[in-house]
Amino acid sequence: MSVEHPTPSKRIPEATVLRLPVYQRILAELVRNNVATVSSEQLASLARVNAAKVRKDLSLLGSFGTRGSGYDPDFLIAQIDRALGVDHNWPVAVVGIGNLGRALMNSQVFVSRGFQVTSLFDVDPAVVGQVIKEVPVRHMDEIATLEEAEVPAIGVITTPGWAAQQVADLLIGVGVTSLLNFAPRVLTVPTRVHLRYVDLSIELQVLGFYRAHQDSLDHDDAAESDRVPLIRSVGLSASPDLV
Repeated sequence: MSVEHPTPSKRIPEATVLRLPVYQRILAELVRNNVATVSSEQLASLARVNAAKVRKDLSLLGSFGTRGSGYDPDFLIAQIDRALGVDHNWPVAVVGIGNLGRALMNSQVFVSRGFQVTSLFDVDPAVVGQVIKEVPVRHMDEIATLEEAEVPAIGVITTPGWAAQQVADLLIGVGVTSLLNFAPRVLTVPTRVHLRYVDLSIELQVLGFYRAHQDSLDHDDAAESDRVPLIRSVGLSASPDLV
């Protein structure tokens, strides 16, 4: 099986980037069920997109797969990992060690896919100094004094909304250019900063829309490419144009 790795100049559209983790999760489930090969049609059906889109997305990662035989799930996972940059650990800082911050720390979100929490921050005197999963909680003011080697690749904001912009400013000030914001607040950041939002209230509103229009959607003959994706992400980045 020959593989042609994508050149650095080949741009992967943001819409494709959002679909790759979906493919990855499906492929991992197939591997757990000892599936040796998967076709683009099967992957498309499970991901709720059309097969042509799957083939186009995967072609941006390189030339692999055998016509008529499909893809090797293990190999495909490795290529997606490489494209997403999760084939090595990225240091992550979590700011805001309340219920949500602790829940994230106690989940497998970070350790399962190439991310390692290396620093925790809060302002509550009762929380600062605690050690969670072998990582001490430091005061938020210490973000501004981080040494270059301590600066995380990604900052995760789990503070109340009123504190989120200050946290973003502190992280950006020490060189963080990737932020994941759970706080219910729209942030203002420089264009060089990649910013993603996770807002459960927005997701519930989207589900409310589809539930309210369920009858009309059930009878809609829209093209398959217009289906609601299996896993969607709410967010904004420096490249908001999804293609």
